[in-house]
Amino acid sequence: MDRDALLARLDEAAALDFLARMVRHKSYSETEGERVLAGFMVERMRALGLEAELQPVAGERVNAIGRLKGAGGGSSLLFNGHLDTNPVTEGWTVDPWGGVVDDRFIYGIGVSNMKAGDAAYFCAVKTLLDAGVRLKGDVVLTYVVGELQGGIGSLAAIRAGVKADYFINSEPTDLQALTMHAAALTFVIELTGITRHLSKREAAVDAIAAACDLIPRLSGMTFSDARSDEHRSINRCHVGVVHGALGRELQEWRPPQVADFVRIKGSARYAPGQSEAGVLADMRRLLDELEARFPGLKAEIVPERVEGRPLMPPFEVARDSRIVRTINAAYEAVRGAPQPTGAITPPGFYGTDAGHFHHELGMEGIVCGPGGRYNTMPDERVDIPDYLDMIRIYMLAILDICEPV
Repeated sequence: MDRDALLARLDEAAALDFLARMVRHKSYSETEGERVLAGFMVERMRALGLEAELQPVAGERVNAIGRLKGAGGGSSLLFNGHLDTNPVTEGWTVDPWGGVVDDRFIYGIGVSNMKAGDAAYFCAVKTLLDAGVRLKGDVVLTYVVGELQGGIGSLAAIRAGVKADYFINSEPTDLQALTMHAAALTFVIELTGITRHLSKREAAVDAIAAACDLIPRLSGMTFSDARSDEHRSINRCHVGVVHGALGRELQEWRPPQVADFVRIKGSARYAPGQSEAGVLADMRRLLDELEARFPGLKAEIVPERVEGRPLMPPFEVARDSRIVRTINAAYEAVRGAPQPTGAITPPGFYGTDAGHFHHELGMEGIVCGPGGRYNTMPDERVDIPDYLDMIRIYMLAILDICEPV
């Protein structure tokens, strides 16, 4: 089989048109639009001859799951991506749902995170089928919802029995091979000081001043028990919300008084081999030091739990594993250069559904998808060559893992 000839069969215009059609679906997370797009994906997979169905997810949501049955004897490969998107922000200069294409980019909300990845593996399968390729192993296409709620869609698929020998998660990595990413922990810190009128502030314990002291130290944290410098490289702590005023009710009408209460909300990212308990213990030590610098201050930390929203576990795969070698070889065949591989940042700070397939099923996988550099920003977009090359890389990965008949 001439693989160069197979890659040349990719209909680039049709692939861009398919992605544009996906972008034109307004599939905000937890809306009817994601269900409509899931239905569209099932329809398109069935048109290719795949077995495809809508799979229930809690909250009257649905995944779109498709399977290309192989002839037998090959390994199976599962692709995973989510259909739901973040909302449009201010600052857009193009129609977020227009599927606009120019000479460099395709634009749209969710095109990077992560409809380009979704479309790439659909188009990879379509191109192989159009060329008459038959495979020994199954290819499973999962289009899930709820990644933005902790991965509830992928967990629903896993618990319904969806699995394979290997997986590729298509979150945006700018075509780099992400072999490790962090776990995500949301935390709340409460600082309780002692109020006085500003005339007596020397006798007060200012919770806002303590917060101002604490936040840069949180931002500079790494955590204990990292297995290597690479693991430590995906440690990060970030404060995203700060409220300070009087009392737990955060009364704002009396600014002449020293604020005695601050609530801080943030997120910590830690590597495989590190733990939530260890992260919280490290942060507790930081708070003990803060209390020593601000005598009379009381500082408490708790992890935040949202009912129905699971934590995203970390992900790791050995660099010499088959799926990594497969995606590395496919990248080099398409691009003529070695593929950047490892705990690459910023993607290494992501949480992805890869963590669930790794943690729940022990599956060997890789995170590698188009987009990333223009992710979650106004005029979100994906480089056209990256999208098209990702399709070709996925085609080669399918041929290697699933094996042609």
